[in-house]
Amino acid sequence: MAVRIACLLAADLPLTAVLRAQPELAGLPLAIVSGVGPRAQVIAISAEAARAGVRPAVSVVHARSICPALRVRVASPALERAACETLLDVARSLSPRVAVAPPRSGVYAAEAAVFLDASGVGSLFRSEQGFAAALTARACGAGIPAVAAVASSRGVSLLAARCIARGLLQTAQTAQSAAEGSRAAGDNSALQDAALVLAPAEEATFLDPLPIDLLDPEDGLAEALTRFGIRRVGELTRLPQRSLVTRLGPGVRRLLALAHGEKDTVPLPGAVETRVEEGVDLEWPIENLEPLSFVLRGLLARLAERLELRGLVCGDLDLELRLAGGGCDTRRIGVSAPSGDPRTLLGVLRLALEHPLPRAPVEGIALATEGRPVRTDQLDLFRPAGPTPSALGRTLAELEALCGSERVGAPHLVDDPHPDAFAQSPFALPGHTRKAAPRPGVAIAALRALRPPVPAEVRAPRGRPEWIRSAVANGPIVGLAGPWRTTGGWWSRERRFAFDSFDARTEDGNVIRLRFDLVQGLWQVDAVYD
Repeated sequence: MAVRIACLLAADLPLTAVLRAQPELAGLPLAIVSGVGPRAQVIAISAEAARAGVRPAVSVVHARSICPALRVRVASPALERAACETLLDVARSLSPRVAVAPPRSGVYAAEAAVFLDASGVGSLFRSEQGFAAALTARACGAGIPAVAAVASSRGVSLLAARCIARGLLQTAQTAQSAAEGSRAAGDNSALQDAALVLAPAEEATFLDPLPIDLLDPEDGLAEALTRFGIRRVGELTRLPQRSLVTRLGPGVRRLLALAHGEKDTVPLPGAVETRVEEGVDLEWPIENLEPLSFVLRGLLARLAERLELRGLVCGDLDLELRLAGGGCDTRRIGVSAPSGDPRTLLGVLRLALEHPLPRAPVEGIALATEGRPVRTDQLDLFRPAGPTPSALGRTLAELEALCGSERVGAPHLVDDPHPDAFAQSPFALPGHTRKAAPRPGVAIAALRALRPPVPAEVRAPRGRPEWIRSAVANGPIVGLAGPWRTTGGWWSRERRFAFDSFDARTEDGNVIRLRFDLVQGLWQVDAVYD
């Protein structure tokens, strides 16, 4: 099977990252600037701003004098990093072998590209054109307008994607049609607005008329090529390679490899991390919970979208608030039942932020989570469905906000001889297990421990309890078993303990576990039989 490589390219990452986080700015004249202040330079503009006459590399003051309605946003490394990782998530959702293109400089410093293994995709998407269309559609659904190209190598697919992004597709199509005579260019290559597929036999013809700038040469090498009159890829490929290397240096070898469409290795599958992070740098500090919740809603929505591409849902949330003055407020918010519902997760975050509130205005937010597999439950045909896991998570979050996180959880036994010893862990729903049918005629009593034990007043004239008064049971004791002595911790004055335990039935019908603390000389109701 022939090797086929797809390239998914976002041509203007700073602009794309801001529009992904603030979709309400779509359709408005927008400029992305390098920093705060009137002297900051414009580094990216929207199509509406370009039509109004705004150009990159001008100051904010100059840009606003050209377009008074211009919206200005500061470039955010956190948003750009999240947008690039989203592009990678889109690629992984359609191909198991992906690789991120190395960062570029100069003219192509703002682009982000991902390579995918597209070999054999025709059996899943009917054609390579269908695969490329699915790539662009899924990227657009994730808030990343991107273009896709499929070719025989990474270099050719990247050049084809750049050709689409820069509006050079018509030039290449015209040249290809002229070279093929009367045969239509669409017979062997599918050319659309955002997707391009090149057959191996068409790649040389396609690359021939493209400008040499698409190869991204270094500044010195670009000047030398211009002096030699080399402005097209075809003009470069027709020159002898040895003479070019002798005159221009070894740096021209990379350009020649791209221009000739040399084959390279298939992208190798990297380690897929389940941790997903979204962040935002705020232009103005936020002091109140309501506007902070509005920003968190967008972060959670984007986080859930990326996890959905991987077939995962949110686990525990790690929230980092960068505060005014250089401080940082870091919180880990437990989620009892993994959920992909942003509304439920927002409710959990709000409850966690209410107690206590951030101690200073918030200037930046980072939100991360470990993706968890979607949990499925086997329902009963004859019983109504119980509460959803998301409802349970919200209830536990409310209890933690009211009682404190250290008071909410699931108890479990620990390796300690003390009868009161236990540990507490975050509550999690158990997996579905089939319960054995109870045997008829067998009643099993459950012993419910009381923690802390309930103090009791007991009359025991001969060392055996005969009467009790407590908040649990009162009156004469009509049935008694025991005592059973439990001791331990003798090596430490602080940890030593000794109990005499009795099972007692009182006249009012209660059956209790009564114990006498030999160290403190106290009677206590330790447990109740239900």
